[in-house]
Amino acid sequence: PYSSYDHFDFEVPVGSNGDVYDRYRVRLAEMRQSLRIIRQALDNLPGGPVRTPDRKVTPPPKEELAYSMESLIHHFKLWTEGFKPPEGEVYQAVESPRGEFGVYISSDGSGKPRRVHFRAPSFVHLQALPLMAKGGLVADLVAIIGSIDIVLGEADR
Repeated sequence: PYSSYDHFDFEVPVGSNGDVYDRYRVRLAEMRQSLRIIRQALDNLPGGPVRTPDRKVTPPPKEELAYSMESLIHHFKLWTEGFKPPEGEVYQAVESPRGEFGVYISSDGSGKPRRVHFRAPSFVHLQALPLMAKGGLVADLVAIIGSIDIVLGEADR
């Protein structure tokens, strides 16, 4: 696991049958474990600022915009030109409610990315549909799709 999962006490729900009802029960157990993690995180949440003080990537505080011309210019430039990351590429996967969500960004060093690609979990989950539906009825497809929580707009390529 990434992030700070090693600081929390929780269980990973696992099913045993792989059918629609089993996935439903696992989903309920995942929600209970998520609440358990959230409660622990809130109990240990430190105080302090929630954004970086680096002015190259963070807009100035609103209070400064009323009296500081430099802050106003910086605010305008940050929102119109963006910040300039170094030339290169990066892929980062993060956990989303539906599974792994990946973001690929390629930069040429300017304020606008050369290429951006999103890897949505629903597209990956949809690939398992033929295997899950094998031997079943057409009427079962609605329940199967619902049990893997596909968002068709996210899966559209």
